[in-house]
Amino acid sequence: MNIPEKSFSSKRLLSLDVMRGIIMILLMAESAMLYESLEDMEWAGAAGLLVQQFFHHPWNGLTFWDLVQPAFMTMAGSAMYISYYYKKKKGITWQQNFKHIAARCLKLFICGTALHCIYAGRLVWELWNVLTQLSLTTLIAYLIIQRPAFFQIGLSLTLLLLTEIAYRFILMPGYNEPFVAGKNFGAWMDMKLMGKINTDGWVAINFIPTAAHTIWGMLAGKVLVKEGNAVSKMITLIAAAFICLFVGYFLDILNITPVIKRISTSSFVLVSAGWVLIIMTVLYWIMDVLHWSRYAFVFVVVGVNAIFIYLFFETVGHQWVNGAVSVFISGFLAFTGINDKWIAVCASIATISAEWYLCYWLYKKKIIFKL
Repeated sequence: MNIPEKSFSSKRLLSLDVMRGIIMILLMAESAMLYESLEDMEWAGAAGLLVQQFFHHPWNGLTFWDLVQPAFMTMAGSAMYISYYYKKKKGITWQQNFKHIAARCLKLFICGTALHCIYAGRLVWELWNVLTQLSLTTLIAYLIIQRPAFFQIGLSLTLLLLTEIAYRFILMPGYNEPFVAGKNFGAWMDMKLMGKINTDGWVAINFIPTAAHTIWGMLAGKVLVKEGNAVSKMITLIAAAFICLFVGYFLDILNITPVIKRISTSSFVLVSAGWVLIIMTVLYWIMDVLHWSRYAFVFVVVGVNAIFIYLFFETVGHQWVNGAVSVFISGFLAFTGINDKWIAVCASIATISAEWYLCYWLYKKKIIFKL
């Protein structure tokens, strides 16, 4: 199935829709317990190492899965800039569009905090969800969307510097070990904001350093949307990617600042941004330059309803669809003598397929949910 040209405005980048869809399908697979089911099979060698790439690194290090949230933040920044760019051409002012952005950020914040209540099964005040983080990074990025690129880069680096200073110099009793889980400035802030710390080491103030991802995504969108040669655009993005990778790994290797996803250290933000920019550039080259879009619809149908499907599989999907699908898959496959671990993998794949088809049905009906 090819994506009809009329389905997409020339103002849209197919690569961003595909990137958004890839991210959502990866998250959908996590919610459907696919990665855990594969891990339970105890693969050896390269296969085992590959499966581990779909879990967060326990602390100092980086896996593929650690790039998912930065990719979403970056892609969101690019999409926001491109949307603003064309709205401005239509005469919509920054102030007029700000009302829409502010309302969307508020809705994202509410959805993010509400999800934690659903996870807990009761009312809780927790600020660790990606939607909560995105609501704040989007607002920060939009406030400077009209400023020159050097100002935007300067502010993003300032946010990273402030994070470095806070972790190293705001040392409170019991929270005076900058890069130790539960003993750092971020954990202390969580106690102040929520009266609790995350047992897995995540901290709410991650939105400050990760705002750099959204700002840099905005800058990437500025590069991609401008008039000019596609090759020069890709060179610009790849050059920025290698600078981020070099500086980020340099900080980690020299033991200046370790690459830690769970507290979004500056080195992590830089390294993850580098890899994400490379992924973004490759997708731009494939989808928007070479126009190899034959199978793009697989991801696009999910990407256009990204927030809806995320909320769906984090609530209805996790609480009901996973179990309901498993009942039927397990029941039918039990007669075949297939190993229980393989049955769990098949149930996860069936769940993903069902949720993908829901997105496909919405796409065919031209139903798009927006915040």
